[in-house]
Amino acid sequence: MPGPSSIAELVLARADDERPGLLTAQRSWRHCEVVAEAAARAAWLAEHRGDGPFHVAVLSDNSAEFVFWLQAAALAGATVVGANPTHRGDELVRDLVHTQCQLLVAGASHLALLEGRGLGSALGVVQRSNPRVFVDDEAGEALAPYAGAVPPSLAASGVTPATLGYLLFTSGTSGAPKACRCSQGRLATIGGIVASMFALADDDVSYLAMPLFHSNALMAGWAPSLSAGAAVALPTAGRFSASTFLPDVRRFGATYFNYVGKPLAYILATPPHDDDRDNPLRRAFGNEGSSADVERFAARFGCEVTDGYGSSEGGANVSRTPDTPPGAMGRAPEGTCVLDPDTGTECPPAIFDGAGRLLNASEAIGELVSKAGGAGFEGYWRNEEAERVRVRNGWYWTGDLAYRDEAGFFYFAGRDHDWIRVDGENFATAPVERIVSRYPGTVVTAAYAVPDTIVGDQVMVAIEQGAEAAPFDGEDFARFLAAQGDLGTKWAPRYVRLCPELPKTATSKILKRELRAERWNTPDPLWWRPDPDAAYRLLTGAERSSLEAALAPGN
Repeated sequence: MPGPSSIAELVLARADDERPGLLTAQRSWRHCEVVAEAAARAAWLAEHRGDGPFHVAVLSDNSAEFVFWLQAAALAGATVVGANPTHRGDELVRDLVHTQCQLLVAGASHLALLEGRGLGSALGVVQRSNPRVFVDDEAGEALAPYAGAVPPSLAASGVTPATLGYLLFTSGTSGAPKACRCSQGRLATIGGIVASMFALADDDVSYLAMPLFHSNALMAGWAPSLSAGAAVALPTAGRFSASTFLPDVRRFGATYFNYVGKPLAYILATPPHDDDRDNPLRRAFGNEGSSADVERFAARFGCEVTDGYGSSEGGANVSRTPDTPPGAMGRAPEGTCVLDPDTGTECPPAIFDGAGRLLNASEAIGELVSKAGGAGFEGYWRNEEAERVRVRNGWYWTGDLAYRDEAGFFYFAGRDHDWIRVDGENFATAPVERIVSRYPGTVVTAAYAVPDTIVGDQVMVAIEQGAEAAPFDGEDFARFLAAQGDLGTKWAPRYVRLCPELPKTATSKILKRELRAERWNTPDPLWWRPDPDAAYRLLTGAERSSLEAALAPGN
């Protein structure tokens, strides 16, 4: 018997379900109560729908209202635009105008981010009195006329698997974010696959700490839980917090947790306690966690952690297997390869020396491509140029750098802009980051290129240290690097920036473009060594000025 074909069908399947469905620090709702809340909001959407794309922006932290509106939009056949509350001013306005939102749902505090700013024909000027704006804080009054609304049937709503359910912005770590299309059918299918992978059931509780406007929260958290009939629990702080993670897991009885980016590293940076393993968490699933963090998290909290590679677009994926070597992402489906982006030819396998050093980086590193991935990619909203870059010859080009060993294991090497060229040698940043992250006290690190004053690049690494880390010692760090057998001869950083907190997106991905732009123009402590055989020492203000003055025009 075929499974549900749309998110709306999954929601309707919970309409009479009396089991726990949604948990917050303030209260809980049964599944049937969540559907009833969604039905009232779906009726509001239907009445306030205007001409043009039925797009509804939800501007909120992770809240019960966000979950209600996700289900309401699915029932009404509307498209949810996940607005990023960390964006500000013109950047946020651009997101909503670009996606042609005709309705806006926001809390009063988030609405303040837009008040007084014109949104063109999409929403006009955002005001509380605007009938196309729903203020969550006033939900009781606004929904009174729709109390007791019956959820619309699939026939009445016209929802099909092809109904556009979501416009999900990419992270925007290297440029303006793109709005990725995701149909209800695609999300329902992904939800069923993930629920099956981790054997989620109706007695599970999924902890949704990743922002609900992002694809990871929907595809790895909310949709799988809806498919399995599991309850979802929302973070007490409304967003991810390393310090409240374990208390929340215990409070809600969470058995499953999804993540993207660096949350594992930040949780591991909290002080350990003897009873850390005394918790209900059994499984964690996400991507972009380092091998070391995955192993440490599983050991410390007594759960199974599965980390893989994937994207909002869904064009390619790589999954760890039990035999995956340290540092590798894992294996990929047939047709996944590493290609030279200029010639389209396959890159040769990676060659390592006895210490694990990559010997042929310039030849082995290329772009990760899925020859079958183009069929699963549903495109971007109003961005044909980006679509042409992403899909060529029917193949899906991820824009990410990778290399593959002779056994078929893939290694992440960075984004397509993460090349560094030192003394004529090209290499990628991810291997450098993996090595520097071993330095005691390091929570997260980012490696990136800064201009050499003569030609090419030099390596800078930004390090965020844990609260209990020892003061940075330039001689000790130099000795540490010298002891790393897999550190390439050109990879050692010229500059080391110590950041109280690395700039990052709402999903804990590091914003390297900000770090690259600042170079050495930062109030943060900056260490360097002009001589590669010397210890690191603090860069003085006069030296910073000299470096800037010595740059060639255009750098």
